[in-house]
Amino acid sequence: MDLIRFKEEDLPLKDLETIGLAVNSQLLLTAEDKQALLTGRRTGLMQLRDLEAENIKIRSLDAKLSLQQDANGTSLLIHPVYKRAVAPGLLNEKQINELRTGQVSNLLIERSTTEGKRSNLLVEYDPETREFISSDTDRILAPDMVNNEFLTAAQKEAYRKGKEVKLADQTSFAYTGVDTQGMRSDKIALIASILIDGGMTYMLYMGLNALFGQKHDKASSEKLSPGYHAALNDAQQQPIINEPVSHAYKRGVFTR
Repeated sequence: MDLIRFKEEDLPLKDLETIGLAVNSQLLLTAEDKQALLTGRRTGLMQLRDLEAENIKIRSLDAKLSLQQDANGTSLLIHPVYKRAVAPGLLNEKQINELRTGQVSNLLIERSTTEGKRSNLLVEYDPETREFISSDTDRILAPDMVNNEFLTAAQKEAYRKGKEVKLADQTSFAYTGVDTQGMRSDKIALIASILIDGGMTYMLYMGLNALFGQKHDKASSEKLSPGYHAALNDAQQQPIINEPVSHAYKRGVFTR
């Protein structure tokens, strides 16, 4: 299970130029959307204009973007706003309705792999694109620490299953494959850490959305814990990045 990253030189500039998001090899993306692409997440919803492909012309298209790594290199995936949500076949009508109407934030679905093994998919619904998103839990990398507090094995497992994790400092957070940040919290910011090659990598998350079904209370969400400030102090002693602690399962462009 690896932390998947993309280098800026891996960006498919020709594809980005085709959809008007690059000119003369210069990106026309916001810093947040660029970061989302480089860290394996989806961008925010954006409007693409004057698209042409295989004799098809589209004046404008609202969509999110992501990157996919395959044998041919890095390719750009477009996730448009669908007129009607098409759910994966592994969901029943009750589950589809629960996700689409926001009764639940996600569902953990067990499936059989082609090798006959069992695995779990975390299925979410993105109301912006009307799309069901499936994340292979085996590919969701939980942080080793958050706000300078080590996570237990049980907390890491809960995170990979899309459940809320609560720290001793009262900060709560959860994985999501829908948001550009890849994580939600009852705090507007937190610092996650992952142990890589014997060293700790710090990831600063700012402007986090509230936990599912909740809203940020300005006073409490902006009151960051001593653990956050201690982690920030540690991070300032070495490079700090904004990287995902997860990598969602990717599908092909315009495919179901």
